[in-house]
Amino acid sequence: MSDPQLLFLVRHGRADYTSTTFRETPRGQTFDPPLDETGLEQARLLARRLVRLEPQPVEVYCSPLRRAMQTVEPYAEAAGIAVRVIDDLAEAFIGEWEHLTFEEILATDEEIVERLRNQQPIWQHAPGGERLPEFRARVGGAVESALAEHPVGDMLIVAHGVVINAYVGPILGLEHEMFFLPENTSLNSIVVEGDRRRVRFLNDVLHLTDPHLFGPD
Repeated sequence: MSDPQLLFLVRHGRADYTSTTFRETPRGQTFDPPLDETGLEQARLLARRLVRLEPQPVEVYCSPLRRAMQTVEPYAEAAGIAVRVIDDLAEAFIGEWEHLTFEEILATDEEIVERLRNQQPIWQHAPGGERLPEFRARVGGAVESALAEHPVGDMLIVAHGVVINAYVGPILGLEHEMFFLPENTSLNSIVVEGDRRRVRFLNDVLHLTDPHLFGPD
């Protein structure tokens, strides 16, 4: 058996949620904001960390949505590595909620607020949105296809918070859609050993909290 691989899953930087930009996807018109100024700085600090990974990832994959593409761009440029875009790594489609702000979503139904207060997931309640089994199948299929194509060497995927939950949840035997809230540009790692997957680390943002650990600017 070959040596274990590491699969790094990264959430995008902070997005500009004042944006009104959308993108047409196979699932429908999807909210597609760019990064805001904080998000761009987070991406820069992430890149400074990633170029110091030993060994370097052999492949880098990304969601097609702009906030993910802008997050990986500084690292790809610094490392001189091509980024492969996979549509099935895009964020969950939330139907009628795609056009609403978070505040507007909460205003649609008092039950949604109560669910948040009680640590219950809300995204599966989106009218016309993707259902969890189909979403997990989409994300899992995309990640596993990438791993099968490159069975040797570490891999980096830049995507979205719900995408990371969709892949990691089944590994931990968790049925609900959103068991943790990945921070922007957080590094989450999975050990891949043949058919076995095990979580190594979740929600690591040392590059944001302790940037000096990764060298000077």
